[in-house]
Amino acid sequence: VQLQASGGGLVQAGGSLRLSCAASGRTLGLYAMGWFRRAPGKEQEFVAAIVRRGGSTRYAELLKDRFAVSRDSGKNAVYLQMNSLKAEDTAVYYCAADPSDRRGLLATSRIAYRYWGQGTLVTVSS
Repeated sequence: VQLQASGGGLVQAGGSLRLSCAASGRTLGLYAMGWFRRAPGKEQEFVAAIVRRGGSTRYAELLKDRFAVSRDSGKNAVYLQMNSLKAEDTAVYYCAADPSDRRGLLATSRIAYRYWGQGTLVTVSS
């Protein structure tokens, strides 16, 4: 599966953005999907994930009140809605696909995700 992340850009603190992750090659229904980010000078970190079927999600603890992950099977896409953005949310955001059947559990480690999009840059100005 090939993944293409988009929707990044420059936004003022307090604003919102919705990132999209479009897939080609295979249906995203075969994968649990995750979002990760890498801020300048920092390690890549887990942001959110959603199961392959159903609506179960998982978030980084500090982001769960502001971010929301969703998927649209008809459009073969996954989204990350980001609200109340802060300067520290500035990062390159990546979507990734986990092909393993974890029986509803969602991985937060990047090593679980086999396929990655190229990343989209989000810059939050303070």
